[in-house]
Amino acid sequence: MGKKTTPGCEEEGNHQLRSMSGKPRLTYFNGRGRMESIRWLLAAAGVKFEEIFLETREQYLKLIKDGHLLFDQVPLVEMDGLKLVQTRAILNYIAGKYNLHGKDLKERARIDMFVEGTLDLTSMLFMYPFSPPEQREAQLASIIEKSTTRYLPVYEKALRQHGQEFLVGNHLSLADVQLIEIILMLEEKKCDILAEFPQLQAFKARTCNIPTIKKFLQPGSPRKPPPDEPYIATVKEILNLG
Repeated sequence: MGKKTTPGCEEEGNHQLRSMSGKPRLTYFNGRGRMESIRWLLAAAGVKFEEIFLETREQYLKLIKDGHLLFDQVPLVEMDGLKLVQTRAILNYIAGKYNLHGKDLKERARIDMFVEGTLDLTSMLFMYPFSPPEQREAQLASIIEKSTTRYLPVYEKALRQHGQEFLVGNHLSLADVQLIEIILMLEEKKCDILAEFPQLQAFKARTCNIPTIKKFLQPGSPRKPPPDEPYIATVKEILNLG
């Protein structure tokens, strides 16, 4: 499990030590959000990482003041001497570094198309807990409807036509990691959501059995639970969302 710290008076003194560890350092809230897909991808690649959890608005503002956030936004991933921001850029860098982005430009384009779909769904689920309580039932129904009529059928068809274990090139890729993440998140909302998708059921079974992913799914891993009200309140306070 990644080391958890919070920025503070020891941050500067420990920076060099952490950098020398060679592990990527992830700075975000102590929850899923936009960092969870990054955690998933690093875990699937077998890469251990450290985490710094933002707990106060002052910590967030200090990151901005110190010039660590290019667009004043987290997630922030520090690896290979880079301060990486913007979720898609981070995912693409990790996927390229660990051979999870296809063998050529054509495969990469196909992977990216699949990923854009899963990121659309992830964004819906990411925003869902932050919506007013009276809107959540209708919003969740919309997410389930879009998932089962627009998105999941695309992956079901791709796996059926491809006839192999993974979405592109029969090699684990960013697209597969994103897909298994969103499948498990959707099942948290509707446990039988894959009932009409046999190819996705089989995909889930074999992908969850990949050693690095199986390890990430075990208790005590850096995988984060669904967002609860304290997490939502912390994020709102830090980002001054009101």
